[in-house]
Amino acid sequence: MQELDALQIKWNQRHADPTHQPRAAEVLYQNLHLLPVQGRALDLACGLGGNALLMAKSGLQVTAWDLSQVAINRLKGYAEAQGFKHLQAEVRDLGRESLPVESFDIIVVSYFLERALVAPLITALKPGGLLFYQTFTRISVDGQGPSNPDFRLADNELLRLFEPLAVRYYREENRLGSLTRGVRDVAMLVAEKPRVNEPRE
Repeated sequence: MQELDALQIKWNQRHADPTHQPRAAEVLYQNLHLLPVQGRALDLACGLGGNALLMAKSGLQVTAWDLSQVAINRLKGYAEAQGFKHLQAEVRDLGRESLPVESFDIIVVSYFLERALVAPLITALKPGGLLFYQTFTRISVDGQGPSNPDFRLADNELLRLFEPLAVRYYREENRLGSLTRGVRDVAMLVAEKPRVNEPRE
């Protein structure tokens, strides 16, 4: 309980910084064309809700969850200001609450790595649903992200974690080529849950 309170305090303080503004993950921004024209989306560990706001703007029914009450309050303010009545933001402890089964057409996770949630995330997707995932890798170029390697992905780990899904987009550049170009320090995945009676080949 004390650990949870400490986490909430940490993220409440970070999200209270007015210089921090909502920003969608690159994996979602670059692949907006893959979104369905309608459906239910979840922005998991949403922070200030950059992904949620972008999906709401695209016409999806969006649910956004985060541990931080400050982040959720700010996101509600942004949604109200933009007239997004189809965006519902809630405080949720992802370590204690289960994900609903086959409930979302889209799930977006950015800069949050909890390996124990991999199976529940897959289960929460509807058949044919898409997962957009982006977070830090252990191979780092500019030193962004958490210092604890447990909260960073090993080489190609994101592919292995979501192996039951069909990969539709993947990017992880490691230290190849010119380090001043490209997308470094992160891995990005868009993957589709197989539809019923549609086995993977």
